[in-house]
Formats: sequence, structure tokens, C-alpha cells
Amino acid sequence: MIITKIQGGLGNQLFQYALGRNLTIKNNVELKLDRTDYDKKDRYREYGLDNFNINSRIASVEEINRFYNDWEKIKNKFTTPYKRSVVVNLGYEFNKNILKLTDNVYLYGYWPSEKYFIEIRDILKNEFTLKKDLSKDSQNLTKELTEKNSISIHIRRADYLKNEKFSKIFTVLDLDYYRQSIKLIATKINNPIFYIFSDDIEWAKSNLVIPYPVFFSSTPNIPDYEELIIMSKCKHNIIANSSFSWWAAWLNDNPKKTIIAPKQWLKDPEINTKDLIPSSWIRI
Repeated sequence: MIITKIQGGLGNQLFQYALGRNLTIKNNVELKLDRTDYDKKDRYREYGLDNFNINSRIASVEEINRFYNDWEKIKNKFTTPYKRSVVVNLGYEFNKNILKLTDNVYLYGYWPSEKYFIEIRDILKNEFTLKKDLSKDSQNLTKELTEKNSISIHIRRADYLKNEKFSKIFTVLDLDYYRQSIKLIATKINNPIFYIFSDDIEWAKSNLVIPYPVFFSSTPNIPDYEELIIMSKCKHNIIANSSFSWWAAWLNDNPKKTIIAPKQWLKDPEINTKDLIPSSWIRI
């Protein structure tokens, strides 16, 4: 059995599941999810994986506590990091030793690199489909954008500005990033049509000037898990420094897709994020 700690927003949850799923397939063991963070009254995010066709069960408190008893804590102090029963990795660099893990492991981290799960891409694309049909609004929007040279633009501002913890870690992308991205992608795509997704859609309407057809697509009627799937159905993607739009781009099935991502993901430029962005994506 492998237990992976699920925490953060939907994009982070998908990364955490993806590594756990890959390890359980490699070792033919069961995957269980620790979702206790979402049982707290003061939780900031909602658990979202239950909207997808994932292959795992929820870990019990007893199963989780087995990894945190006194004996396990002592053993972990004298064991190579990737051979411990509790494996912690909160950075952005890919650690190939993580893929050597076998059974009876508790994973605590974010694992933001496709290198942790690229070999099961087809399995994940199948499992990261929704259990229920899209809502009527989402179906109409998806039908429209799949018939056109659609480009999603994701703008994330609200929590990066208002959440004290996030504002210290993540930079808010400026208009210049989006202007450059739009200009570049328009040289590659005939008759581009842009679809804007944002947690601050009014700011986007007021500030983003695009000399092409544009639709502001985010509404309160579309939940985040549907919005992620809708973005993935666009032909091309301009993402924010957000795991949410990272996954929308990664799940995009267009074999000729152009994906543009920001060079600077975090406020601290010294933190290495080279393993975060797939090599085929363009960084600006």
C-alpha cells in the first residue's frame, strides 16, 4: 500500500495522485489517499479528486497513523531519504530516486513534474475524465471552442494577491507576459480565438486588450473541475504560473498544440523550476 497526502488546490491534487498512481502500478500495490486536510473546518481548498474517474481509496486514520508512530520516526532518522516510510519532497526539482520507492510508503509533497508519471500518460488521461457529464453551460462552451482555433488564456490573481502565504511565494504575472504570449501564438495560428479563464474575470475584461475575437469564459456557474476540462479542450493554451492551468495544457489532446508558460513561476528566481515545464512548451 502507498498513501499519498492530498493537499492544496485541484492542480496540486492531480500531481499528488499522479505520482502515487504511477508507483502503485510499478509495484502492483494499492493506492490510498490521505485527504484529512479537507476535513478541517478552516480548510482553504476543497477536495476535488472525487469528481474524476480515479483509481484509489481513501486511507483510514489508522492506516495513516501507522506511518507516524514512534518506531517509524526513529527508523526514518537513520534511513536514506528515499528509503524512508515517510518520504517528503516540497521542492520543484525532479528526484529520480522517488521512482525507486516500492511499498509501505507515505508520500508528502507536491511532485510538480511530468517526469514522475509521464510513462502512464494514457492511464492518467483516461482517469482524469469527469464522472458526470459537463453541465449544460460547459457543454455549450466546449462544443464552441472545439470547432474553432481556440486558445485558452488562464489568469490567476485573486489568491496570489490576497492570500498572505501565496503572495510571498508566487508572482502575479503582468500584462507584458500575456501580450508577448498572444503576439507569439498569433504568428503560429490562423484565425485565433481567445477564451479567457480567470479567478478575477472583471480585471481581465478591464485590462486585457486582444486584437482578435475574445470570450471571457469564467462564470460562477462553472465549477473549477469543469473549467479545467474545458481549458484542456482548447486547441492551444497560454497558462499562468498555476498547477491548475498546467494540467489543462497537459491534458490537451491536440497533437499540434502550442503551449506557452511563464519563465518565472515563483517570486524567488533562484528556485530551480526547470523540471516543471515539459520541454515541448514555450517559456516566456
